[in-house]
Amino acid sequence: MKASQQKRSRGSITARLAAAIAMPIALLATTSGAATAPPLNPIQLTAPSGLPGTALPFSGITATTFTASANFQKLTTSPDAGVTGTPITVSGTGLTPNTALQLTWGTNTATWSVDPEPNTVDYLGSVYSPTLATSLLNNSNSMYVNLATVTSDASGDFSLKATAPTDFGGNHDIWAVAGGVGVANGSFDLLRTVTISPKSGPVGTPITVTYTSMDANAYGGGGSILWDNHYAGEIMGNWTRGTASVTIRAAGAVGTHYVQVGDAISFQYMNPIQSPITDDNGAVRAFKVTRGNALPKPSITWPTSVTPNVSATQLTTMYNSALGAKADQPTALDPASSAVATLSPNSGPVGTKTALHVTGLAASTTGSVEVDLVSVTGSRVNCTGTCWGYTYTSLGKAVVANGTLDQSVTIPNNPGVNTLGGWHAIVVIKGAMGTDGAGNRVPGVGSLVEVQVPFYVKESIMPFYNKAGTLLSMGVATAKDTVALANGVGGQVGTGTYTFKEGQEFTINILGVGWTQLDNTLAVDYDNSYIGYGCGFHSNGYMAVHLTATGGPGIHIIDLYPLLYSVSPNEGTYYGMVPMLSGNHDDPGLALGYQVPAIHLAIRVVK
Repeated sequence: MKASQQKRSRGSITARLAAAIAMPIALLATTSGAATAPPLNPIQLTAPSGLPGTALPFSGITATTFTASANFQKLTTSPDAGVTGTPITVSGTGLTPNTALQLTWGTNTATWSVDPEPNTVDYLGSVYSPTLATSLLNNSNSMYVNLATVTSDASGDFSLKATAPTDFGGNHDIWAVAGGVGVANGSFDLLRTVTISPKSGPVGTPITVTYTSMDANAYGGGGSILWDNHYAGEIMGNWTRGTASVTIRAAGAVGTHYVQVGDAISFQYMNPIQSPITDDNGAVRAFKVTRGNALPKPSITWPTSVTPNVSATQLTTMYNSALGAKADQPTALDPASSAVATLSPNSGPVGTKTALHVTGLAASTTGSVEVDLVSVTGSRVNCTGTCWGYTYTSLGKAVVANGTLDQSVTIPNNPGVNTLGGWHAIVVIKGAMGTDGAGNRVPGVGSLVEVQVPFYVKESIMPFYNKAGTLLSMGVATAKDTVALANGVGGQVGTGTYTFKEGQEFTINILGVGWTQLDNTLAVDYDNSYIGYGCGFHSNGYMAVHLTATGGPGIHIIDLYPLLYSVSPNEGTYYGMVPMLSGNHDDPGLALGYQVPAIHLAIRVVK
């Protein structure tokens, strides 16, 4: 389809402005994925510091507020549609002669909404901010940025050469503003591109797939990747201005395979040319699988390292009040305590040793105190009444001397006492520990938390050893279903190996899976085909997924990706329950310090 045809499918600026004026403002800024019940504390996240690709286009400077003239002139853009990097010319005629004009570029925002509670985080969906109607009707141009400053000549004409920026896709308004009034208007339709690199390699080769200019709305804000017509997962670019750069791995027999990228709300929309927005399509790219017999090694790909921008008081299992215990909090912080604690390191997988250093403890705490790891227990499945509770795992007693405590503690990793992933509190408790009505270990009456410090438990691949301590495999083992022990490493899992017969049952095994809707599940792809997901909440972070070796003799890949769990309580939420391939740069958890990785495994199938 020609660019001019694609452009016309968006509608003219005049028609869209007229329609916007006639439309109730409440309908102009809808949020997808509203919760089925009012959330307790919904917040809209912002992109965390250090995430690349978040900069506003052109100057990056937000335009000064302006209003549209009732008789604005027409700007011409040539061409009027194209991909990022296209040379364009913006010109105007018939304007006031010898006048300075600020050219502005209309853009959008897209982000995530979550509900961070004291003991969990709920995923509430995406939030999009349209630009044209809300900006002009409300006399606010927060989503226009300065493109360039030009001056009309003696005839009232100007011409500017520019380059189409990296930005959300679709139609972008271009206004010429003089004295706070938009005196001329045009637009440019930013189209999508698909690239892959490399274009050949053996099974397991990482393939970078880049999709640009996704829209900032529910219908055009996502894409999907198909591998030989098998659904691999979704991609999004809320924080990276419509661009997703993700990695999948080569799979299948030697020969040519096809990567298809297109518009999607989780799953691909297959006939966009017949839709109201015809340019929300993608492309197909070929990849050649070459010969190779080396089994890809197990590996983990972590998201982009960023600085979270949500305060620690909104992280889970933190004591967020010094005024006493509440129904949704474990116990009270000592209001008289001024102690300060640090951990080194402050994150790591189960089994990590970390040095706890505390200063400023009161003289009354001299002697032995209790050091505990605070986590959660509960279920969102068939949940009635009290669904969540706190658990306390002893990390040992410690001695306080002169207001200081130094203790090495280990994040538990034992059969039956595994540790959930995600944010936890390591606490120093003064007073005796007791038990609640269910026999769970809890602080005793009158016990107080003197200090807390957060520790993030990272996901990891479970190792399998033989009796001599030799490593047999990472994450992959035979299945043994004689006894199913949900909380332990025995029973359902057998011997570590990467080799299986066709049709043989086997398991993949991950530690440190979390409990919030951001990290309690992992999506599973087999040879780039999404087959389902596993959960680690009920089993204290240990997830053993059972699969069947299929696909014929040869090497087969298994990839686990972040998944936004949206079955409960937000059944209507978009972009949930499927592999989130773009979790490396566009995952709501990144703003809260969550680091949910992609995990890569492989097996060899024999006759």
